[in-house]
This record gives sequence, structure tokens and C-alpha cells, in this order.
Amino acid sequence: MEAIKRIHHISAIVGDPNENVNFYRDVLGLRLIKQTVNFDDPGVYHLYFSTHELTPGTVITFFPWTNENKGRKGSG
Repeated sequence: MEAIKRIHHISAIVGDPNENVNFYRDVLGLRLIKQTVNFDDPGVYHLYFSTHELTPGTVITFFPWTNENKGRKGSG
């Protein structure tokens, strides 16, 4: 098996899309480079951020699911 040489992007799940954009764009200074929909759930955005230079390996994406369900600790 060949070793992984680079990462294209990392994805995470977040809550409020506006808070997500405000933090990554306005606080961290990343650029919102693309906004699509989640192909598995078209009612949810897929937000892409990167450096202004679009440096390879700097892309991070988010699926903002806004709901009232709070998380809970698991058993492990």
C-alpha cells in the first residue's frame, strides 16, 4: 500500500453557518472559496475555506447542521 502524500481537505460538522463563516473568514482570515450543498442532504450547505493563495493542503470544509438537539456524552 502506498503512503498518503498529502491531504486534499478536512471536513467537519458545525452548527450555525453564519457563526462558522464569521469565525473562519473574519477571525481567522481564511477565504470562503466555495459554497455548495451536501449531496447526501441537499438542505445543508457545504462550505469551503482556504488561504487567500489557495495553498494546497489548506482547504477545510464544513457541513452546518442547525438543530435544537444537544449532543450528549457517550459511554466510553
